[in-house]
Amino acid sequence: MSKKSLLFSALLLAMMFITLNSEAQRRKVLNLPTYDQDPYHFGFILGINHMLFSIQPVNGIQNIKWDTDQSPDVFGDSLFVYSVTSSPSPGFSVGILANLRLGKYTDMRLIPALSFGERMLNYKILRYRNGDTLFVDIEKSITSTIVEIPLEFRYKSRRLNNFRMYVLGGFKYSLDLASQKKGKGDSGNTTVKLYRNDFSLEAGAGMEFYTTYFKFGVEAKMGYGFRNLVIPEDNLYSGSIDKLRSKVFLLSFTFE
Repeated sequence: MSKKSLLFSALLLAMMFITLNSEAQRRKVLNLPTYDQDPYHFGFILGINHMLFSIQPVNGIQNIKWDTDQSPDVFGDSLFVYSVTSSPSPGFSVGILANLRLGKYTDMRLIPALSFGERMLNYKILRYRNGDTLFVDIEKSITSTIVEIPLEFRYKSRRLNNFRMYVLGGFKYSLDLASQKKGKGDSGNTTVKLYRNDFSLEAGAGMEFYTTYFKFGVEAKMGYGFRNLVIPEDNLYSGSIDKLRSKVFLLSFTFE
């Protein structure tokens, strides 16, 4: 998890603690008193995401020699990759929410959503040219437009006045509409191509506030992809990576 993701999670937990203490000190008139008795209800979400990759380089990456034909945007007699890392950029998500009541404290949720984001692959390359050596930093941008279909299960706390907390877990199917599986990089820019489909495990926590007319929620969760997404190709950028899996942090706001 990135530092920004950890900060978001810490802020959310702090908000939960402060709100729970303040709510416990006094009783209020209940808003939407029979809301949770309905067998199902609907809503929508707005979210801020941080997409990145979990990367496992190939064995002995620093000993593999590459030539200019395998990396046309770096010129040298020979090239060696010293490290491959990933960094996120803020993105956003929108979706609709369908909630099915399973029990007094349990729900099942289906949340089809569309997420937009960008992930960076950072390569540190040692270049040999005319007897001289130079470290070169190359950054590859991977832009994603992802259709997501998460199926989640929630366990909720007892309602305290107009406040409730919960934890969640579930699975998610993703389809990357901007995947470069069928794309082609131009002769001066080698692309990193990815498979379109992915499956993820999700876990998180949140809190809900019952207002006069609707229920508002704040939720933080992490998603960890199962599938190795990189498509093997004979170039420095794809060839340096053995396994590439998705990792997504999402801070979302729900309106139900």
